[in-house]
Order: sequence, then C-alpha cells, then structure tokens
Amino acid sequence: MKKLMNGVADYVDDMLQGFVKAHTELVRVPETQVIVRKELTDKVGLVSGGGSGHEPAHAGYVGKGMLDAAVSGEVFTSPTPDQVLAAIKAVNRGKGVFLIIKNYTGDVMNFEMAAELAAVDGIEVQQVIVNDDIAVEGSTYTVGRRGIAGTVFVHKIAGAAAEAGADLPEVKRIAEKVVQNTYSIGMSLAPCTVPANGKPSFDLGEAEMEIGMGIHGEPGTERIALKTAEEIVDLLTDRIFNHTSFSKDDKVAVLVNGLGATPLSELYIVNKRVAEILNQRQVSVHKMYVGEYMTSLEMSGFSISFLRLDRELETLLDAEASAPGWKN
Repeated sequence: MKKLMNGVADYVDDMLQGFVKAHTELVRVPETQVIVRKELTDKVGLVSGGGSGHEPAHAGYVGKGMLDAAVSGEVFTSPTPDQVLAAIKAVNRGKGVFLIIKNYTGDVMNFEMAAELAAVDGIEVQQVIVNDDIAVEGSTYTVGRRGIAGTVFVHKIAGAAAEAGADLPEVKRIAEKVVQNTYSIGMSLAPCTVPANGKPSFDLGEAEMEIGMGIHGEPGTERIALKTAEEIVDLLTDRIFNHTSFSKDDKVAVLVNGLGATPLSELYIVNKRVAEILNQRQVSVHKMYVGEYMTSLEMSGFSISFLRLDRELETLLDAEASAPGWKN
C-alpha cells in the first residue's frame, strides 16, 4: 500500500488539520472531528457528514449558502453520535438544526441518536435521508437505496433556503423535494485502498468494470466487459430513464462526479455524451457540473446525477454560495 500519510491512526486528524490551515474561514471544534463556519448567522443550522475518504464531501461544503458544519468519521466509517451532537451544538442559534444524512445504516442510526440527545438539551432537530442511488435496493451498508453524489444538490439547495431565512419546517420541505427529484448511478474501473485495510477493497480485471458500485466499494448490479465511454454513459442513463420518466418539458441539473482517480479530461468525455442524450430526449439542461464532488479515495470511475428542477429549486441552486468544494 502506497499512501501519503504518517500513520493509519493519524490519517483523519492530519487531514482535518491541513484542511483548516487551507481554509481559514472555517474552524475545527476542539477535541472533535467537526468543521464549522467561523462566522455563524442567526438562522437554521445545517449539519451533514459521514465517513472520511469522500473529499471534498463533507467538510468541503461548509460555507455560506451551504452547510454550517460537517462531521467526519474515520475512513468509510460513520461518525459517532457524540461527534454529531458536537456539530449540532456548534451550529445551534435557536432556530433549530437540520441534518442531511446519506442513507447508510450507521449514519442514520448515529445521526438520529445525536438528534435525540440534542432534543434532551432543548434543541429542535429535523432531518432528511438522501437515497439518490437508483442502482440497487439494499446493499452492504444500507437498507434501501444508498445516498451518493446527489447529496451535494441537497447541501446546496437546503443551504440556500436556510441562508435566505427559511424556518426549520420549510428547510425540511425543500430538502425532501430535492431528494424526491434526484437520481444517481455510478460505475467503477478500479478499486480504492482503505488505509486501515492496506489492500484494494475489491478486484477488477483489466478488461472489467462494475456497474452500480457504491462509494464505499459496495458491489453494484453486475460486472461486465469494459466498454467505450459512450456505451457506459448510454447504459447508466438508460437505468435512470427506466427508473423515472423525464419529459421534454422537464429541466434538469446534471452532476458528472469523479470518484477520485478519474482524469478530468475523461469526465468531460462522459459529460459530452450525457449532453447529447439529454438533447436527443429533448430534456432541457439548466447547468452541468463536472468534477470531483464526492469521491471514494482513489477509486477510478464516475457517477451521474440528474436533478429535476422547478422554479423554486432552480432559484435556490443558483443562489450565491461559497464553500471550498463547491464549483459553481
């Protein structure tokens, strides 16, 4: 295993120390793995998080118009309830706190336990569970559909609503609308290596790829022979279109997300075909985001996310935001 690290036990701590050195508008809550906005305003607080290894998610989305805090667990491991509780307390300004949780069993359990502990302290907490991955129903890490890169759309739009002064029930309503209209699917060309394990999380032959792979290396729907970029995009987008109907009256935002080791040039090749398919189907594209938004360490592959927009969601997606990982 070749990693730029000082030791497995120091991996996340060293990463977070380096992160706040680079982004001085953010701070780390002492004795925690929580990153928080240095200047918090009088509004609903937004918290998300999960295992490390998905950078820039989740700390990269802490900033104006997005999250107020993010809590990082160990690599591919849910943060503990006490860490999540520290994040809730750090952002509470009396207007309530909203949790954005990806649908993984550990995340849901630990975030909900933290919310119960916060309620004992008089903090009102509500939540949304993101399950945008249409590839599989149930996997190694979860019951039901997984939460993957489409979660970034929830961070952005719910964050914009809170920044504009929406109250807690309104932030929840808007976040749920984003979840209900976001559809994602991914694929992998090669595995990643979790530092604590020291070896690749799965094996793929040189001429193989996995469809529907999860962001922790969970199995997808099938392992097939390597195809061209166009053929892969056709396969993935067909899965999305078969899962939900889009009409020529629909407008979408698109996220082509790299998993950590896919060159940006190849992501743009993918994006070219996505744009062609949407044009053929007469689906209007509001904006296309291309880059690394939610990775899996150094996994090679990508995911595609479609967000169906209405005027409300479009306005909030376009609202001003400033966070290290957000690329407008």
